[in-house]
Amino acid sequence: MKIYTLHTKQNLPITLQQAWGFLSDPKNLKTITPSYMSFIIQSGADKPMFAGQIIQYIVTPILGIKTKWVTEITHIEDKKYFVDEQRFGPYSLWHHKHFLREIPGGVEMEDIVDYKIPMGILGQLVHPFLVKPKLKEIFEYREKKLIELFGEYKEQ
Repeated sequence: MKIYTLHTKQNLPITLQQAWGFLSDPKNLKTITPSYMSFIIQSGADKPMFAGQIIQYIVTPILGIKTKWVTEITHIEDKKYFVDEQRFGPYSLWHHKHFLREIPGGVEMEDIVDYKIPMGILGQLVHPFLVKPKLKEIFEYREKKLIELFGEYKEQ
């Protein structure tokens, strides 16, 4: 059983309050997701984020195949971090930790995603040329979109 990890960091020139307000609102996930994924929230995004919240989406990640994705917000500490875990969807395991930290002139966002691909050895074989590049592309899109929305961070 191979578990993969995606780790990203991004600095933004906004306050911790602004970053938390945007990132902890499930409705904003569509804004920072590539449009080709046809991201649709079906339910669960009508309240501010809380531990135990179940959010249901439809996404089209690869080859136009629509996929239902259900996540649960399992842990949350106001303006510090939250964790979403897949309950149903395309991965055998999806555990996504979001951390926020004040830095001079802005905020540092850190994401750590631990995930497992289904289909055993076949999943492991397609990971390096299908799944890993797709995840990298999605997170790179998010980084560019957040810069577009909030500006580029300048070292203090």
